[in-house]
Amino acid sequence: MKAGSGGLVSALAPVLSHRGGVWIGWPGLALERGGAWEALMGESFRERGYDLLPVLLNEEEVKGFYEGFSNAILWPLFHDLTSRCDFQPAYWYTYLEVNRKFADTVVEHGRGDDFVWVQDYQLIHVAEFVRERTSERRIGFFLHIPFPPLDIFMKLPWRGQILNAFLAYDLLGFQTQRDRRNFLSCVEHLLDKPEIRRGKDTGLVEVRVHDRMVRVGTFPIGIDYAAFSETARSEDVEVRVGELRRRIGPYELVVGIDRLDYTKGLPERLQAFRNALQRFSELRERALLMQIVVPSREAVAEYQSLKGEIEQLVGEINGEFSTPGWVPVHYHYRSLGRRDLVALYRMARACLVTSLKDGMNLVAKEFVACQVDGLGALVLSEFAGAAAQLQPGALLVNPHDIEGMADALKAAFEMSPAERLRRMHLMQEVVRKQDIFWWVDCYLKAALGVVPDDFRTPKEYLPPAGADKSWVEV
Repeated sequence: MKAGSGGLVSALAPVLSHRGGVWIGWPGLALERGGAWEALMGESFRERGYDLLPVLLNEEEVKGFYEGFSNAILWPLFHDLTSRCDFQPAYWYTYLEVNRKFADTVVEHGRGDDFVWVQDYQLIHVAEFVRERTSERRIGFFLHIPFPPLDIFMKLPWRGQILNAFLAYDLLGFQTQRDRRNFLSCVEHLLDKPEIRRGKDTGLVEVRVHDRMVRVGTFPIGIDYAAFSETARSEDVEVRVGELRRRIGPYELVVGIDRLDYTKGLPERLQAFRNALQRFSELRERALLMQIVVPSREAVAEYQSLKGEIEQLVGEINGEFSTPGWVPVHYHYRSLGRRDLVALYRMARACLVTSLKDGMNLVAKEFVACQVDGLGALVLSEFAGAAAQLQPGALLVNPHDIEGMADALKAAFEMSPAERLRRMHLMQEVVRKQDIFWWVDCYLKAALGVVPDDFRTPKEYLPPAGADKSWVEV
């Protein structure tokens, strides 16, 4: 079995391995009970330190729930790309049916003292359906993608139902203050007589509508900083860096690592790199862009069209600027193993994160954690959630500004070693302290009624005294 490559999986897997628990999830394929995959999957996840309870979907459910409502409506809408939304009513009903499947699994396999933590936009209605059957569960929700502003959210035909489903949780977590502010604005303007107030001494906002009260907080997700940093310093990665350096030659490496998705600003990034080569001749035969695109939603025509656009731009840039011994863009459409990924992060002199909009973007944090010598520069979209934490050290850019991104790339190459070190150390301090274990600690303590600390190290990660040690991940 192969683990998923998305940000949610890469962020939460070390937490579950560290703490244990049960992950209730869809395996990612249309499957039926009784196949050999069940034993293989169970063994694979037990080796990682936690159990998996699969929720199976048929092809019609995959089309309506996953490809339809989740990724043809909520995904583009929450990323402010309403022109890409397909508001088919049938998608809505399938979304509800699948959310009910997940809720049934939670009720049937969980205990009353479990804490159920629902992850992301695909499962907004789980708590609402769980509470139809039992009122004793403590249920939290975390949104890994942005929450849109009021004028965007209002275009959703099922906006009232979605907001009321959010209010079935005990605690809602958002990545940034902007996302929380957008959510509260939608509640205030679209629901009937909500009461919104800041909770006393908790830093959370309490929202009450009729007889339901939910607390709302901001919890920026992190990475396993120690694991990435340790891997970057390992002998295995050192060897791989040497191999890559011999293949690449003397050129200074710029990396971009993204899933294939129209929110990542990939065509804009390539256009900016071409603009930099056109305007700044000193970057020619000096900079080399290694762009890794991880396959995603390959059955969707829109994503295949995006892939074609990217490949055309790569061909145009290489055709215009290549010289004997130097090809400016090295493009790879595939996933990378951990060693190769960390090696690229470590040796890169610049990392480009140019998302049109992003909930957080963990690539930016992984790059920072792997910068052993501290001499890399991060060019980061101001519309990525990570910008709120990394702005003291990153070169922030508007991904719609092609020349502005090109200017930032030139600035990254011209930056003095001392300035590179200063900026990188600022970012590393943030990513190290506010890591994935800090994030879980803050969220669970808030969910269990304990005021979150500002910082805790992974070794200090323990549940509050008397708290139940089992929790269910959805």
